[in-house]
Amino acid sequence: MSKTNESLMQRRVAAVPRGVGQIHPIFCERAENATVWDVEGREYIDFAGGIAVLNTGHLHPKVVAAVQKQLTKVSHTCFQVLAYEPYVELCEKINAMVPGDFDKKTLLVTTGSEAVENAVKIARATTGRAGVIAFTGGYHGRTMMTLGLTGKVVPYSAGMGIMPGNTFRAQYPCALHGVSTDDAMASIERIFKNDAEPRDIAAIILEPVQGEGGFYVAPKDFMQRLRALCDQHGILLIADEVQTGAGRTGTFFAMEQMGVAADLTTFAKSIAGGFPLAGVCGKAEYMDTIAPGGLGGTYAGSPIACAAALAVIEVFEEEKLLDRCKAVGERVVNGLKAIQARHNSIGEVRNLGAMIAVELCEGGDIHQPNPTLTGQVVAKAREKGLILLSCGTYGNVLRVLVPLTAPDAQLDKGVAIIAECFDELA
Repeated sequence: MSKTNESLMQRRVAAVPRGVGQIHPIFCERAENATVWDVEGREYIDFAGGIAVLNTGHLHPKVVAAVQKQLTKVSHTCFQVLAYEPYVELCEKINAMVPGDFDKKTLLVTTGSEAVENAVKIARATTGRAGVIAFTGGYHGRTMMTLGLTGKVVPYSAGMGIMPGNTFRAQYPCALHGVSTDDAMASIERIFKNDAEPRDIAAIILEPVQGEGGFYVAPKDFMQRLRALCDQHGILLIADEVQTGAGRTGTFFAMEQMGVAADLTTFAKSIAGGFPLAGVCGKAEYMDTIAPGGLGGTYAGSPIACAAALAVIEVFEEEKLLDRCKAVGERVVNGLKAIQARHNSIGEVRNLGAMIAVELCEGGDIHQPNPTLTGQVVAKAREKGLILLSCGTYGNVLRVLVPLTAPDAQLDKGVAIIAECFDELA
């Protein structure tokens, strides 16, 4: 009996807890670059990229070759027991690539949540303070501390009770929805006045471009004022670049476009081309605050993932993927804006590089989110052979995270499918 998506979904429901969500009722059999095939042999264009994990595409030949070569040497020792050169080499490269004119060191771990957890640990150890300021709409992970930082209860922490304390929420600037840089800065000052003194705050953490929150880009003047505020009060600035990093925004790290450097930078997702790897890079003096044994993990900085990440960095250089990122962003955005011109249900098309969002609203009113239409577009696009994602506080934002290696013809076909969906639904 041949496997079907439906039969596998039945097995999944019986074996896997419902808390593990699944956007599309599809089981992938194989993938190449920006194309995936399900177990029934149907082909799809992948505009999701494993949620920003596949900037170099599925199974890039150079990444595959690096992993195969590493597998002939060693797959695991635990870096804290027996070290290996790929870990050190990757840290050297990351230290050189992360913005900031200061000496840096890098810690490698396994997931984005783990990277954020460790960034907070380092900030607390460095400052001797416990408080952290995060932002509305922010997403920083699903572990306990990161859920405290994540600015969205449903579905991430619903039913789990109050998350760890010492987290305070400021407003993330968003001109589209009436939150100015002044408003955002004033919300931080209110925290200082009402909730915690600056001397109690270890770090301020934010995404340079919000991921789950809807792909809103932090204004440069806000980031610069945030940097000045942190310097004034001895607070560490943490840039969560888990989704924006590894070239998604047109620079390898989005903070390169913000005019200031963070004290600590978290990264994950696309850094290793589909293999689990994450990390924290920061000022060497801060990174060295914690004593030996206070950082690390059994699988942290797997030699296989390190080999993959080194290959990813080479691919970016050899294939000029940062330039390609800008071209992908321009091509897709131009296509989406042409659709917007015909449909007032599209309130805004926005991007930084190839981190692209389409915000849907009711009847042209940007303040009336339309999650129903968003879900319908995602479902209809799937029927037509395109894998899309949604996001946003109200679930009304379509997001595009297509591999940067996708050919133009495939980008155009994907945009054409989106156009068909709006023509049929909106």
